[in-house]
Amino acid sequence: MSQRRHTVPSLGEHVDPVLDAVSPLGWAVLATAVVAWVVGWVGGWIELSYLAGMLTLLFALSCLLTIGRTQLDVRVRVQPTRVRVGEAAAAEVRVRNDGRLPVPAMPLELGIGESAVAVQLPAIRPTESFDDVVILPTGRRGVYPIGPATTLRGDPFGLVRRAVRRTDPVELIVHPHTVYVDGFTSGILRDLEGRTTEDVSSSDLAFHGLREYVPGDDRRHIHWLSTAKRSSAAGQSDLMVRQFLDTRRTSVGVVADCAATSYADPDHFETVLSAAASIAQRAAHDKIELSVAAGSFVLRGPRGNAALDLFARARLGPEQLDAATGRLVKFAPTLSSVALVIGEHADLARVARARTSLAPGVNVHVLRFEPGADVRLQHASGMTLVTFGSLEDLPAALAGRRRA
Repeated sequence: MSQRRHTVPSLGEHVDPVLDAVSPLGWAVLATAVVAWVVGWVGGWIELSYLAGMLTLLFALSCLLTIGRTQLDVRVRVQPTRVRVGEAAAAEVRVRNDGRLPVPAMPLELGIGESAVAVQLPAIRPTESFDDVVILPTGRRGVYPIGPATTLRGDPFGLVRRAVRRTDPVELIVHPHTVYVDGFTSGILRDLEGRTTEDVSSSDLAFHGLREYVPGDDRRHIHWLSTAKRSSAAGQSDLMVRQFLDTRRTSVGVVADCAATSYADPDHFETVLSAAASIAQRAAHDKIELSVAAGSFVLRGPRGNAALDLFARARLGPEQLDAATGRLVKFAPTLSSVALVIGEHADLARVARARTSLAPGVNVHVLRFEPGADVRLQHASGMTLVTFGSLEDLPAALAGRRRA
């Protein structure tokens, strides 16, 4: 028979929360009380003894104010949970008193990313509730945890403070700013209907030629007219079957360069992410098979806002473009067109290595952001290099229009 093990809480699990509730000012008051009592007892100074007693009483009363439990139902709703840079988002905070006694006024802290916002709760009677709205910052792309909501109880002097976690964090995802780009039926990314390759297959749409029948061929592809002509002219009774050229289905990959060495300014990285997100958004709108990569993040066939979520989570780091492209190929080996979006200081040798990790027939387009530069197009080594100077120039760059 298996024996059920019971976990016995250690002494530290009970003591640590109590010690953490005492603020640095509270520890200073306690230390002062101890020193005053020792000096007053040794030196016979009754004034110091009185001081020690008053400080000890003050600390004890502060601890009494934190004793007791409040039955509060705290709920935080973020609406909407996904926005673009600059769009409005808010957190609705609702606090309900489910207890039998009134709850005194107390502060409530709501974490927003690495900072927090304080909401002052009034005294709440039983069965009553309090609602408040907190405007959330959306000026920068990223993923911001909203919460937890924590109620604070303590004394007016700040000697002791008891924090009670009421909710779990909720993510607010701020997508990069995007611009409208033309569809994949025009411009340098034109690849909507698939491409005919030199790979011969036994079944497709692009007819290539005829060959002799071998066991295992699909009899539906036998060309009876050519078989009959060959039999009557040369006396050979071999069957002739059709051959086709393999037509690949359009599959677009978008890779954003997240290497910190590729950018002179972190804001340039934001522009690159916005350009990559604009292309991915257009592919998703056109219902084209899509795969995206940014640094260590890779996603194949994202649905809904998943592609924009990935770009919202992207961060500058040591991950190089060729490594990210190689990881994308492992997840999506049938890519037909890939857009590599890079910064102004990107290592072109790594761009070339990223190209070699792709299949020979893949259309590769390198979009390089160079602040203030004119739109330029170059074709070299099986790649199309497009330089654009701002996010607003991206539609023209993808349309293949040069600007003098």
